[in-house]
Amino acid sequence: MPAQQPLTYHAFVELAAADPAVVGLVLKGSHAHDMITEHSDHDLYVVLADGVTTDLTRFMGHRTPELDLVIISLAEFRAAGMPGFERYALARARIMLDRLDGGIAQILAAKARLDADEAFRDCGEWLDAYANSLYRSVKNDRDGHSLAARLDAADSIRFLLELLFALDRRPRPYNKYLEWELARYPLPGWDTGMLLDAVDRISRMGDVLMQRRLFALVEAAARHAGHGAVLDAWGEDLDLMRPQ
Repeated sequence: MPAQQPLTYHAFVELAAADPAVVGLVLKGSHAHDMITEHSDHDLYVVLADGVTTDLTRFMGHRTPELDLVIISLAEFRAAGMPGFERYALARARIMLDRLDGGIAQILAAKARLDADEAFRDCGEWLDAYANSLYRSVKNDRDGHSLAARLDAADSIRFLLELLFALDRRPRPYNKYLEWELARYPLPGWDTGMLLDAVDRISRMGDVLMQRRLFALVEAAARHAGHGAVLDAWGEDLDLMRPQ
């Protein structure tokens, strides 16, 4: 008996599109971003109408080098509480099927925007974490601990990016898609080239001069957004983070 051929993306899409239980097909990842390599698989959400029965559930958990499926009910897909990394993936996903007259698109658009209260709370936390790593980096550089200074600098970039995107009420993109995202959807008030250059230099070299220059811009943006109390809690330690 010949070996069964692996299920391909195109074969599954054809199968799913013919099933009335399927109300949406959403492609995320490299294919949605047009950043495809020979190693890229297809990451596909299969959204089912609530309360239906379909033979497609036999593909629950299907994962191969070609095709990774998430089969989910409409209620689950619509629900809040999705992890941040998945929110970004869906924010820039490509809709392959929408039987809800734009309803799938509306759900994705909602996931792409952080709630105002959620964003404000998150910004305060990310700002404090960014300041903490930055302070440790410049202090370690001052005290001659060069490796520690570079590691803390690299850590600070993670918190910085979370902060900057949260200030715009957006989930932070995966590192792989950072340049793609900023080229198409720049952060308001930020020069994309300058920001990416600063992120690169700080991540690679722990450039203290660059860290301080960048912090001055971040401080201004954070205070404008109403987060001055988070910064003021650092007291005189702010002097070490600011340009000298």
